[in-house]
Amino acid sequence: MTRIAQEDLATSIAQALQFISHRHPPDFVRALRRAHAAETHAPARAAMGQLLVNSRMAALGRRPLCQDTGVAQVFLRLGAGVAFIRHDGAPLRSLQAVVDDAVRTAYGDPTNPLRATMVADPLGARTNTRDNTPAIVHCELVEGDALELLVVAKGGGGDVKARFATLNPSDSVADWVLAQLPGMGAGWCPPGVLGIGIGGSPEQAMLLAKRSLFDAIDIDELCARGAATPEEALRLDLHARSNALGIGAQGLGGLSAVLDVKVRTAPCHAATIPVALIPNCAATRYLRLTLDGTGPAPLPELSLDAWDGIPDSFVVQDAVRVDLDALDRAEVGQWKVGQTLLLTGTLLTARDAAHKRLVDLLQRGEPLPVDLRGRTIYYVGPVDAVAGEAVGPAGPTTATRMDRFVEPLLAQTGLLAMVGKAERGPEAIASIRRHGGAYLAATGGAAYLLSRSIRKARVLAFADLGMEAIHEFEVVDFPVTVAVDSQGRSIHRFMLV
Repeated sequence: MTRIAQEDLATSIAQALQFISHRHPPDFVRALRRAHAAETHAPARAAMGQLLVNSRMAALGRRPLCQDTGVAQVFLRLGAGVAFIRHDGAPLRSLQAVVDDAVRTAYGDPTNPLRATMVADPLGARTNTRDNTPAIVHCELVEGDALELLVVAKGGGGDVKARFATLNPSDSVADWVLAQLPGMGAGWCPPGVLGIGIGGSPEQAMLLAKRSLFDAIDIDELCARGAATPEEALRLDLHARSNALGIGAQGLGGLSAVLDVKVRTAPCHAATIPVALIPNCAATRYLRLTLDGTGPAPLPELSLDAWDGIPDSFVVQDAVRVDLDALDRAEVGQWKVGQTLLLTGTLLTARDAAHKRLVDLLQRGEPLPVDLRGRTIYYVGPVDAVAGEAVGPAGPTTATRMDRFVEPLLAQTGLLAMVGKAERGPEAIASIRRHGGAYLAATGGAAYLLSRSIRKARVLAFADLGMEAIHEFEVVDFPVTVAVDSQGRSIHRFMLV
């Protein structure tokens, strides 16, 4: 019988969540470097270059890779020979309570505070729990006398793109997966990994897909030796065909939206093929640990071999410098889709909750707390700053969630441009064209790198919204790509086919 203290379990999980906030798995870094070296499409290559620099900066600076520091998800394989104890002699607590304590500790660490994302009452007030609890906990009882942990920080951009279907036995799983990808858009921040769960019951298929994402990236080795099973054949087929769609990094086009495809299967009812699809984004974050009763699980050695040769900074080529404080509609009208801009000046921020309040005020005929005339809005919810920072990691959030607000803001406030990640829907593009505005794409998953361009930050309105409050950033050479120009031309061509 192995006795494991619940305090050691909580410490192990908290340390793991802090570690993965700023450390990509080395196999992901190596896969991204191979994709970057092979890429020939300039916007996609630049985006992957930013992701690589961001990864190195985050590892060295021990600050989050992405401003969405994720929902804490903990998978436990609990050996039947394990007994929990408490060092303090107090009564044993539920696994949920132990994991939640660990999440509070990790996300509230003053040396590296992580963004609280979880909201309570999903159909009501959706109030932020302020400590990123509750965690998502899965526990499996297995043979043995050890406790294996898989600790994950899963961003919303990937999980929100999850798909499920119950296919007929004669249907093609590969064709169904390929049909989903264009509609998923780029909000999951490719390049990343696709997880496919096949069989079992509906909830089992989803869990198979989720867990498959945390298997090591080995598609190159599989390509070299060839498939030995139907699952491996499906992986190779989907990897080749999904990248042939031309979605590319960040949806900008190019060769590599998908770094690997993972497949897990389970027996299922004879009349069905349950199939689940979940992507992992460019902020891939997970760690496996084992507790054996000797104390908290040790973290991996802090080797930076996978990052060797990645530069300390990203140099933007052939960019046009833009003074945000002198920007007018005539200058916006000169921007062309695919063009790289470096923004300097004052940049406002707003996400979903702030947008809704602004539009509600417009509908009631009430004044706005911030003048939007001639301004640019950045869709971002930053991490809290630590000493020496103007703001914590501050990468873009998915722009399509703000599509419904584009028309009233462009039509009634004098707003000129917006910055976010991924594609815009047809109504938002039509509104941009109608009002001569523009939509600019920043690199999702490069939050720490982007925050280095932000020199000052202050809250202007809706302070009660926390990270969703309206901030004013002073930025210098903030890199973006013109994703929708004033003529309504979009760089996200995969959405137009």
